Amino acid sequence: MKKISLYSLLLMLTASFSSCGIGAALVTNHNQNATEVQLNQNNFKVVDQVSGSSEVSYVLAIGGMKEKQLYQNAYSAMIKKANLLNGSKAITNVVTEEHVSGFAPFFVKRTITVSAQVVEFTR
Repeated sequence: MKKISLYSLLLMLTASFSSCGIGAALVTNHNQNATEVQLNQNNFKVVDQVSGSSEVSYVLAIGGMKEKQLYQNAYSAMIKKANLLNGSKAITNVVTEEHVSGFAPFFVKRTITVSAQVVEFTR
């Protein structure tokens, strides 16, 4: 009986000190444009690192927006910060990070962050 009490206490302590969050990072090309740029010469420089985030909360698995819309909002926020209108600039090395936290199914908070580097072509 003592062992069961001890194991139960250890299990409760472990559960109370553990994190209730999950993180993931995806390095994929979500941009399906047919533009091809050769970066094999020294004709560009990295001018900025930009990111955009979007988050949503769910209570009892109800509420918020779908994951695709969440990604689109984060990507749009990143593009606004990139200021691609001045000069010959492009974004590269796009990374999408997702963090889910909370205590499912009662409360869940999902955050998507999209980050990239802005390169400017010199010639």
